[in-house]
Amino acid sequence: MKMTKMTALLLAAAMALTACGSTAAASSTAASEAASVEATAAPEATATPEAPAADETAVAYPLTVTDQLGREVTIEEEPKTLASGYYISTSLLIALGVQNELVGVEAKADKRNIYSLSAPEIQSLPSIGTAKEFDLEGCAALAPDLVIVPAKLKDSIPQMEEMGLTVLAVKPENQADLFGAIELLAQTTNTVARGEELEMAIDSNLAALAEAVAGTDAPSVYLAGNSSVLETAGPAMYQNTMIENANGTNAAASVEDTYWAEVSYEQILDWNPDYIILASDAEYDVDSVLNDAALADCTAVKEGHVYQLPHAVEAVDSPVPASFLGSVYLASVLHPEQVTEEYYHAAADEFYGSFYGFTPESYE
Repeated sequence: MKMTKMTALLLAAAMALTACGSTAAASSTAASEAASVEATAAPEATATPEAPAADETAVAYPLTVTDQLGREVTIEEEPKTLASGYYISTSLLIALGVQNELVGVEAKADKRNIYSLSAPEIQSLPSIGTAKEFDLEGCAALAPDLVIVPAKLKDSIPQMEEMGLTVLAVKPENQADLFGAIELLAQTTNTVARGEELEMAIDSNLAALAEAVAGTDAPSVYLAGNSSVLETAGPAMYQNTMIENANGTNAAASVEDTYWAEVSYEQILDWNPDYIILASDAEYDVDSVLNDAALADCTAVKEGHVYQLPHAVEAVDSPVPASFLGSVYLASVLHPEQVTEEYYHAAADEFYGSFYGFTPESYE
């Protein structure tokens, strides 16, 4: 039976991730699932260079770093207790293996399935609020050695520092900045080797995806927001990177808003996207869009090209470490001959098994 291009690339990515130090069991699972799709033998592959051993990447303190607001922050000693006011940084800290050092997390952590699957103990930790309603006093009472917050909380950081807290801000709104956030937190938590393994795993998957969809036409994609189909993500948001990684073009590329932009039905019809993709956490469903009379003349609706991004594990259209899976899933929708659904499942098994310690029971 003939091997598809994407199947071959998955096998290469699995081999590379094994070389980076991921578990043999997870690698075996992904490779066997990929092989069962269409392949009977693997092509030759060049393994990614092994990540340095932990003792070769140990961090010396005091350590001065620049966070993603451009602030220079000095960390006097290796942090032993952490507080994360942002689900992006919390998920990243789990992938780095320091979840046991968390003493406080963002609000509604008990609602996040990724935590219940990978680190259920953090769901009962004290809440330090949200970007809109951060609990300064509650966070200070926990006396964490290091606090990680979203860049949206920049105006609250001076007050946090007055309370004696050491604070880092992250803002991973594109692929480069996601890697920057990984490097920043890996360095400050003395997990550089693990951070390099994580980056190499993401990078190898994205490289395999890029090769698989190279040369295909890039259809236009309208990515609808959580609350309404009349919200969309412009080029300033991570969702734009996800679309580009899947070799699509963002129908809302002209939008200047830095967050979810409100648009009209007339604007959507004018863009006339080939696909409408609902956010992972959308409060409405695919059928409601397909049956929306105001969108009846949209190409995506006429052709039935309306889908919702996976949400069984976490929102993969946000810049979490596993966000590349959002691109893989989207590519399986836009380019099903090059990227199969089975490939998406195998990639998810490999990554979550290696960095979060579980295999998803459901993918969508």
